Amino acid sequence: MIRKALIIFLWILHLSALIGLALDYKDFFLTKSPFTLLYLAIVLWICFPIQSLKKIGLFIICFTVGMLTEWIGVHTGSLFGDYYYGENLGSKLDGIPYLIGVNWAILAFISHAIAQNFIKNVTVKIFTAAGLMVILDFFLEQICDYAGYWHFNGGAGWWNYVCWFIIAAVLHIVLAFFKLQGDRNSSLHLYAAQLIFAIGLWIIITI
Repeated sequence: MIRKALIIFLWILHLSALIGLALDYKDFFLTKSPFTLLYLAIVLWICFPIQSLKKIGLFIICFTVGMLTEWIGVHTGSLFGDYYYGENLGSKLDGIPYLIGVNWAILAFISHAIAQNFIKNVTVKIFTAAGLMVILDFFLEQICDYAGYWHFNGGAGWWNYVCWFIIAAVLHIVLAFFKLQGDRNSSLHLYAAQLIFAIGLWIIITI
């Protein structure tokens, strides 16, 4: 019952934000993005669920890799391109929002759970899960500047997606090695809610 309620509210959050943004309440909804990301983490923690030291350790690894790669990206421009983070993702560590590291971990966990429930071959599973992360990143790149999340000078190029795929694949190799298991249903909802929000907002700002 608790899981069902959390998933329902997850969709209420994302769909109400889309409606509000369509009605031009940009300043109200986009500044609440940190709370939405924290809620995603809570849903993952309870519904995935994260109830063992192994899963906590894997979450910390994904968070750390995400923060480190973003730091390298922002401060050197060598991974994803020339970009910097805006103000709508909350507190930062040397220019990198803590919630970006959290989101890396969330995306890694849910994409891995989705792939592993549909695909048996380990290599195909790793590539599929990494691909799911890149697909979501692609649509987020279309709205990031408008949303005040991050800003690319000249837009995100193909190298951004190549690096995303490689880093994501490395994370999924680690998760596969440690045999991470998670709830498929909640993972699908967590992934779909973010994807539909990104696509929906992209449509709103382009029409």
